[in-house]
Amino acid sequence: MNPGIISRLIIFFATISLLALLIAWTAHTSWLRTGELQSRLSAQQWKSYQIGDHLQQSILGLNIMVLHYAAYEEPDEWTNFETSSADLDQWIDQQQPLLSSDKERPLLNQIKSVYVKYVAAAGILHTKIYGPRKPVLRIEEFTDFERYSKQILDLGQQLAKVHQDAMDTFRLQTVQSLDILRYTLIGALVLLLVAGVWLARVVYRDMIAPLQVQLVQSRQLMERQEKLASLGMLAAGVAHEIRNPLTAIKAWLYLQQKHLTAGTPEFADAQLIGGEINQLERIVKDFLRFARPSEPEFIVMPASQPLREVQMLLTPELEKKRIQVVSGETTNAPVRIDPEQIKQVLINLVHNAADSIGENGTVTLQARRDEKRLADRLVDVVILEVIDTGKGIPPEAEKRLFDPFFTTKDAGTGLGLPIAARIVEKHHGALQYQTQVGSGTTFGIILPVQK
Repeated sequence: MNPGIISRLIIFFATISLLALLIAWTAHTSWLRTGELQSRLSAQQWKSYQIGDHLQQSILGLNIMVLHYAAYEEPDEWTNFETSSADLDQWIDQQQPLLSSDKERPLLNQIKSVYVKYVAAAGILHTKIYGPRKPVLRIEEFTDFERYSKQILDLGQQLAKVHQDAMDTFRLQTVQSLDILRYTLIGALVLLLVAGVWLARVVYRDMIAPLQVQLVQSRQLMERQEKLASLGMLAAGVAHEIRNPLTAIKAWLYLQQKHLTAGTPEFADAQLIGGEINQLERIVKDFLRFARPSEPEFIVMPASQPLREVQMLLTPELEKKRIQVVSGETTNAPVRIDPEQIKQVLINLVHNAADSIGENGTVTLQARRDEKRLADRLVDVVILEVIDTGKGIPPEAEKRLFDPFFTTKDAGTGLGLPIAARIVEKHHGALQYQTQVGSGTTFGIILPVQK
């Protein structure tokens, strides 16, 4: 597998893993934070009860001190009252910053206001008790003191209730928000799982599956090359053994034709034998070209140049069959090729296209730039294409298209495409094709762009 693809796969799966860990950590942290917040809310709610309870207990304690002082006229009771009332006044002031509700602050302000009157009423009682006339205290004289005490106790209960209501509302909203956060995290995890599955599917479809196809194609190519190598050695031996006696037969036939009269059956037979000998010579030449292809003599030229030369060369020949050879998309990107060998491949492909068309059709020659994988790496390439409007290649022929000696032509040797493929391979390229029965075929010579 290509190292670049491996690195991309590692990055993909590492990213998914990191996202999963991040969301899991966030969920765990939020869960702990939820428990902590609930504990804090419980503590805060307990404080709300403490405010009311402390206020009630403090006022009741102050009331007892005043009553003791009034009944027994002990100075220590009044001293304790003054000290405790000052402490309670300071405590009330300290609760102001702790209250957050808009309903709590006005109640505390009322408590503060009534408490000032409560302390003043206690001071009036103290004055009467230690006044110069020292009258006997009556129940009516405790009315203001009792009324202010009751107001403070009622306001304290209201404050505790408002505080509790505010905290319950806050707690409910917080729990709802945390529930939403939990569901969001669960949804995010589900989405991440779906995204991971989708990403894995995309990676498999776009990267792994093509690699499997490429592996199968590479194996097929290796098998074909091994087969070609074996057949090449066989073809070289056969061609060498046939060539010498074939030359002798041709020389003997040439000598015999001098003694034959034109128009006689013997002369016609000699011509027929001569034609078959020429066919055998052509097959032997193809054998040798297939078995021992000559090394290309590379030069750098524009990719469109061999296409123009082949078009000019074959247009007159194909016009007789009412087949047009036209130019399509073109590029002048530089390629390093042996022009004669590439033209040989193009001529073979154009002839095959013309045979597929028969009569009345179009062969389009074009060159386009693309990116293809050659030698297991992605490179810039030029694709020289021969596009025909013929009948296409049937599936049964596709399987053996590049097999040596396989042909669908009556006079073919079946070596045209194998020779073309070997020439292109020597140019560090590849020969590809696309076909559709009834619509035509496109052959492409893939060549790396010369940098």
